[in-house]
Amino acid sequence: MDPRIPELARQLIRYSVELKRGESVLLDLHDCPDELAIALIREAKAVKAAAFVNLHHSRVSRELAISSGDDYLDIQAGLLQAQMEKMDAYIAVRGAFNISEMNDVPAKTQQKIMEKMRPIQNYRVNNTRWCVLRWPTPSMAQQASMSTEAFEDFYYRVCLLDYKAMKPAMNALKRVMDQAEDVRITGPGTDLTFSIKGLGSQVCGGHRNIPDGEVFTAPVKNSVNGTLTYNTPTVYRGTSFDNVVLEFEHGKIVKATSNNTKELNKILNSDPGARYIGEFALGFNREILYPMRDILFDEKIAGSFHFTPGQAYEGDADNGNRSQVHWDMVCIQRPDYGGGEIYFDGKLIRKDGQFVPKSLQKLNY
Repeated sequence: MDPRIPELARQLIRYSVELKRGESVLLDLHDCPDELAIALIREAKAVKAAAFVNLHHSRVSRELAISSGDDYLDIQAGLLQAQMEKMDAYIAVRGAFNISEMNDVPAKTQQKIMEKMRPIQNYRVNNTRWCVLRWPTPSMAQQASMSTEAFEDFYYRVCLLDYKAMKPAMNALKRVMDQAEDVRITGPGTDLTFSIKGLGSQVCGGHRNIPDGEVFTAPVKNSVNGTLTYNTPTVYRGTSFDNVVLEFEHGKIVKATSNNTKELNKILNSDPGARYIGEFALGFNREILYPMRDILFDEKIAGSFHFTPGQAYEGDADNGNRSQVHWDMVCIQRPDYGGGEIYFDGKLIRKDGQFVPKSLQKLNY
């Protein structure tokens, strides 16, 4: 076994979800090697906890999705809900031998599955200690334009980062965001204003996602005005989008363009909440510098922020927006991407991707 696998398992069990004696953890593993499942089971046993395992294979999942009807989805959702209600913790590791495996599942079917599974996700988010991460596969390496070996080395480097050591500076950023009211973001093709007054913020330091490195909040729902140009590619339900530009009036996306404007607007028309923003976050993982079309990595890019159409996190920096969509789109503000500035209440907080206040500079790349 690659010695980094037990090291990752130990971090997930003991740090990310802080599993304790007598507790139960659900391991939701997609296209992952048996060695990872074994390492996680052994680590759970070492803390005298019980591990329960769901194994998923993408080709089988595709066939189930295509074949599923309402009755099947109702039964499946009921089973998964009952299982989740027995868990204290949840770890999902999602590999993908083919990142486009679900592309030919009809959009209406995918939408129906998401609607049925949303209550389970909401329960898991609000009632368990959870962590979600990817698994490095040749498909992901190809997507990142890297060799398989180089991508694996990169993956373990970012996933095994000492997140605990970053906590003091992350907490300092949380305090700044909690106290802020008005935000302005400027950059090439971007001049955006909104309020975060009273919503609070959440630190993400290796407990909910791996890799991690962000602090998030949400805008007051109707406060967003201006234009935002995203300078990184983004993927939603297997479809890639580039050069996304959103225009806002009183919180609502009133115009949206990209290299695939028709499909972009189709997604944003999924429901009324899809045209409002559910999350605003600053990313600062110094080991992640460039986009690879995988949002768990891309939203943590050093010197980036993401501004997310759709669902807000219930209970965590919640502005009340509800949607089946939660689409993290990323903008990098480093000089190599054209730069940019973020102001809180008129004070410059970050310039060209680097935090300006001394208390936050340990988060700089």
